[in-house]
Amino acid sequence: MYLIYYVIKYDYYDLDRYFIACIKLKMLDLFTMEKYDSQKMYKVYDKWSDIARESFESNPEPIDFHDIDHIVFAGMGGSGAIGDLFSSILSKSDIHVSLVKGYLLPKTVDKNTLVVATSISGNTSETLTVLDSAKKLDCSLIAFSSGGKMEELCKNNQITFRKIPLFHSPRASLVNFTYSILKTLNSILPIGKNDIMESLNGLDIMKNQIFSHNLSDSNPAINLASWISGIPIIYYPHGLQSAATRFKSCLQENAKTHAIIEDVIEACHNGIVSWERPSVVQPILLRGKDDYIKTKERFDIIKEFFMENNIDFKEIHSVSGNILTKTMSLIYMLDYASIYRAILSKTDPSPVLSVDYIKSRI
Repeated sequence: MYLIYYVIKYDYYDLDRYFIACIKLKMLDLFTMEKYDSQKMYKVYDKWSDIARESFESNPEPIDFHDIDHIVFAGMGGSGAIGDLFSSILSKSDIHVSLVKGYLLPKTVDKNTLVVATSISGNTSETLTVLDSAKKLDCSLIAFSSGGKMEELCKNNQITFRKIPLFHSPRASLVNFTYSILKTLNSILPIGKNDIMESLNGLDIMKNQIFSHNLSDSNPAINLASWISGIPIIYYPHGLQSAATRFKSCLQENAKTHAIIEDVIEACHNGIVSWERPSVVQPILLRGKDDYIKTKERFDIIKEFFMENNIDFKEIHSVSGNILTKTMSLIYMLDYASIYRAILSKTDPSPVLSVDYIKSRI
């Protein structure tokens, strides 16, 4: 059985925040969800596990790429999170992974490289530029989008293309794009069907804990959302950077709040000193079930430091299982926590007006 465990240390001199969190828990109901979530993002997340399974089972057969030892994932925003996720999944494989979040391909692209260009909207200027550059090189190339300019570019240049439906927004569509890409690239990815099915079952289990039919204090996503009142800083271990990065992005886009991430090992050499002064920042320890033994040691030391200094913190453990299961279950819970955080702060999670402003100027 998959479970997520939470350890909360409340500062005895700051109990008022605890009671405020309890009050907020009681205030969250479907009426409030409907009131503040104008485009009903939460309803898409209620179906995430079903969408994932349907995407994997109904997608076209895999494409057989040969002699690939380097994969470049190009994408921005919600599409870029897909590259982060695959980088985590492949972190212990023999395949070298490069991430491109911008306009330029690495100089190491060659005939043994597969460039995977993903723009969920199909209109991301940076990724379209990368795709246009890649088609001129001696490399393998595939693109994924819901349509847009990317689909047209691929048709006009005979680039292998897979069209995947958009659900609500690029960030909410991460799950169907992830499992569709897993199916399409199965011939070169060291991820067996058993691992994929385990991850799908993990999403089913997580759904029952966090979806909108469980708006109670037994919902771990609501508990986390209610606890956050300042600026969260997420400490992560090797292998779970994609989950931490995704949580930061979703807090920024959905809850419209600042968030910070730090590698837990690196933080022990610099970032930890920041806690020597009072701060509105709230530490979250994101831990994997089978973290490296020295990484576990660092997390335990940081916990002791926080407790000795009366620093309120939250600890979140991944579920058990393979890296895909752990990462996807974490992302599911953390994504939903960002939606609950938005609604608790009377913020609509769907619009991203500042992003729209930037895009209108490009």
